[in-house]
Amino acid sequence: MPSSPSTSLETFSNPAPQRDYRVHIEIPEFTCLCPLTGQPDFATLVLDYIPDQRNLELKALKLFAWSFRDRGAFHEAVTNEILDAMVTATEPRFMRLTAKWYVRGGIFTTVVAEHRKSGWTPLPAVDLTQIPSERSTRDA
Repeated sequence: MPSSPSTSLETFSNPAPQRDYRVHIEIPEFTCLCPLTGQPDFATLVLDYIPDQRNLELKALKLFAWSFRDRGAFHEAVTNEILDAMVTATEPRFMRLTAKWYVRGGIFTTVVAEHRKSGWTPLPAVDLTQIPSERSTRDA
Protein backbone atom coordinates (compact mmCIF):
# COMPACT_ATOMS: atom_id res chain seq x y z
CA MET A 1 0.00 0.00 0.00
CA PRO A 2 1.48 3.39 -0.96
CA SER A 3 2.34 6.00 1.64
CA SER A 4 0.55 9.30 1.94
CA PRO A 5 1.42 12.65 3.54
CA SER A 6 0.92 12.95 7.29
CA THR A 7 0.99 15.80 9.78
CA SER A 8 1.93 13.38 12.58
CA LEU A 9 5.51 13.22 13.85
CA GLU A 10 6.32 9.89 15.48
CA THR A 11 9.18 9.53 17.95
CA PHE A 12 11.07 6.79 19.77
CA SER A 13 12.95 6.65 23.08
CA ASN A 14 16.43 8.10 23.03
CA PRO A 15 18.83 5.13 23.25
CA ALA A 16 21.48 7.24 25.06
CA PRO A 17 19.74 9.96 27.10
CA GLN A 18 22.73 10.24 29.45
CA ARG A 19 24.84 11.77 26.65
CA ASP A 20 24.66 14.87 24.48
CA TYR A 21 25.00 13.77 20.87
CA ARG A 22 24.03 15.44 17.62
CA VAL A 23 21.57 14.02 15.11
CA HIS A 24 22.04 15.48 11.62
CA ILE A 25 19.31 15.02 9.01
CA GLU A 26 19.08 16.47 5.50
CA ILE A 27 15.85 16.62 3.51
CA PRO A 28 16.91 17.70 0.00
CA GLU A 29 13.50 17.50 -1.68
CA PHE A 30 11.26 19.72 0.46
CA THR A 31 8.55 21.55 -1.46
CA CYS A 32 5.67 23.87 -0.69
CA LEU A 33 3.85 26.54 -2.68
CA CYS A 34 4.43 30.26 -2.86
CA PRO A 35 1.40 31.79 -1.12
CA LEU A 36 1.31 34.68 -3.61
CA THR A 37 1.79 32.93 -6.97
CA GLY A 38 0.97 29.29 -6.22
CA GLN A 39 4.25 28.26 -7.86
CA PRO A 40 6.34 25.56 -6.18
CA ASP A 41 9.19 26.52 -3.87
CA PHE A 42 12.02 24.03 -3.31
CA ALA A 43 14.35 23.77 -0.34
CA THR A 44 16.86 21.58 1.38
CA LEU A 45 16.04 21.31 5.06
CA VAL A 46 19.00 20.65 7.36
CA LEU A 47 18.09 19.54 10.86
CA ASP A 48 20.57 19.30 13.72
CA TYR A 49 19.38 18.39 17.19
CA ILE A 50 20.53 17.09 20.53
CA PRO A 51 17.77 14.81 21.81
CA ASP A 52 16.63 14.62 25.39
CA GLN A 53 14.20 11.72 25.93
CA ARG A 54 12.75 11.35 22.38
CA ASN A 55 14.16 11.07 18.83
CA LEU A 56 12.38 11.71 15.54
CA GLU A 57 11.39 8.64 13.54
CA LEU A 58 12.64 9.14 9.96
CA LYS A 59 9.76 7.67 7.95
CA ALA A 60 7.29 9.83 9.87
CA LEU A 61 9.54 12.84 9.25
CA LYS A 62 9.52 12.12 5.51
CA LEU A 63 5.71 11.88 5.44
CA PHE A 64 5.47 15.05 7.55
CA ALA A 65 7.68 16.98 5.09
CA TRP A 66 5.50 15.67 2.25
CA SER A 67 2.40 17.18 3.89
CA PHE A 68 3.62 20.69 2.94
CA ARG A 69 3.80 19.97 -0.81
CA ASP A 70 0.41 21.50 -1.68
CA ARG A 71 0.36 24.22 0.98
CA GLY A 72 1.10 27.89 0.44
CA ALA A 73 3.60 29.27 2.95
CA PHE A 74 6.21 31.99 3.21
CA HIS A 75 9.74 30.64 3.74
CA GLU A 76 10.09 32.14 7.21
CA ALA A 77 6.67 30.90 8.35
CA VAL A 78 7.03 27.31 7.16
CA THR A 79 10.56 26.99 8.61
CA ASN A 80 9.34 28.11 12.04
CA GLU A 81 6.18 25.97 11.82
CA ILE A 82 8.25 22.86 11.09
CA LEU A 83 10.69 23.60 13.92
CA ASP A 84 7.80 24.17 16.36
CA ALA A 85 6.20 20.84 15.41
CA MET A 86 9.48 18.94 15.83
CA VAL A 87 10.20 20.63 19.18
CA THR A 88 6.69 19.78 20.41
CA ALA A 89 7.13 16.13 19.37
CA THR A 90 10.60 15.58 20.84
CA GLU A 91 11.28 18.28 23.48
CA PRO A 92 15.01 18.27 22.55
CA ARG A 93 17.86 19.86 24.46
CA PHE A 94 18.72 21.79 21.30
CA MET A 95 17.32 21.92 17.78
CA ARG A 96 18.28 23.96 14.72
CA LEU A 97 16.44 23.89 11.40
CA THR A 98 18.13 25.49 8.41
CA ALA A 99 15.98 25.89 5.31
CA LYS A 100 18.06 26.57 2.17
CA TRP A 101 15.60 27.78 -0.47
CA TYR A 102 16.54 27.43 -4.12
CA VAL A 103 16.78 30.46 -6.34
CA ARG A 104 13.58 32.23 -7.30
CA GLY A 105 13.86 35.41 -9.36
CA GLY A 106 17.63 35.53 -8.83
CA ILE A 107 17.35 35.39 -5.02
CA PHE A 108 18.45 32.59 -2.68
CA THR A 109 16.96 32.59 0.82
CA THR A 110 18.19 30.76 3.90
CA VAL A 111 16.13 30.71 7.09
CA VAL A 112 17.65 29.42 10.35
CA ALA A 113 15.45 28.82 13.41
CA GLU A 114 16.63 27.43 16.75
CA HIS A 115 15.27 26.09 20.02
CA ARG A 116 17.17 25.59 23.31
CA LYS A 117 15.64 23.78 26.25
CA SER A 118 15.43 26.03 29.29
CA GLY A 119 18.34 25.34 31.63
CA TRP A 120 20.35 23.31 29.11
CA THR A 121 23.95 24.38 28.57
CA PRO A 122 26.00 22.81 25.79
CA LEU A 123 29.28 21.16 26.62
CA PRO A 124 32.39 23.02 25.43
CA ALA A 125 33.27 22.29 21.81
CA VAL A 126 36.24 20.02 21.13
CA ASP A 127 38.57 21.46 18.49
CA LEU A 128 40.53 18.57 17.03
CA THR A 129 42.33 20.83 14.55
CA GLN A 130 44.44 22.28 17.39
CA ILE A 131 45.95 18.99 18.55
CA PRO A 132 49.69 19.07 17.88
CA SER A 133 51.10 16.41 15.61
CA GLU A 134 53.06 13.52 17.12
CA ARG A 135 56.29 14.91 15.67
CA SER A 136 55.89 18.40 17.18
CA THR A 137 55.07 16.88 20.60
CA ARG A 138 58.12 14.62 20.46
CA ASP A 139 60.45 17.48 19.46
CA ALA A 140 59.28 19.75 22.28
